[in-house]
Amino acid sequence: MTRSSTSRRGFIGALALSGAAIGASRVVAAPAKLNPSDVKKDTDIACLYHCDFGDVGRFSQMLTNMNNHLSAYEFDSLRLKLVIVAHGPGIKFFLSDRSGTPWEKDQIDDDIFKRFVGLTKFGVEAYLCEITYKRQNVDMAKTRDDPAIKFVPSGVATVGELQGKGFAYLKVG
Repeated sequence: MTRSSTSRRGFIGALALSGAAIGASRVVAAPAKLNPSDVKKDTDIACLYHCDFGDVGRFSQMLTNMNNHLSAYEFDSLRLKLVIVAHGPGIKFFLSDRSGTPWEKDQIDDDIFKRFVGLTKFGVEAYLCEITYKRQNVDMAKTRDDPAIKFVPSGVATVGELQGKGFAYLKVG
């Protein structure tokens, strides 16, 4: 591999991290429900990033780590699969409207979500816990519309299910 190809890949990663659009725009649909037993480990390396925290700086660091992780595999989604499993306060980063939620006074820069969307161009997905929505009385319709966001019945059960399928467990902080 030449130095210039590495630099281009680094540039693509920087674009993803900043949330810049790469390629054509996507059709946006409401988040789908996903049965964790249907998730397949179809790459040699697959990792789940566990997000059960609400600290914005920590979430930002997690996105940076995910970008760095992807860059080590040249942003090749055929070699590496990364997912976020979010429950508890971790779901707040995926809400378009926090009014009436425990996090309605929290300030979250929209660039955080744009960074997530940039990573989805390389196959990153987020699995959000339905139990958290029910227990915190959060309307699921407040979730941002993005095809990379999916609802799972339980965040912690999904963490266990994915680990059982060979997904490595990573947690920032």
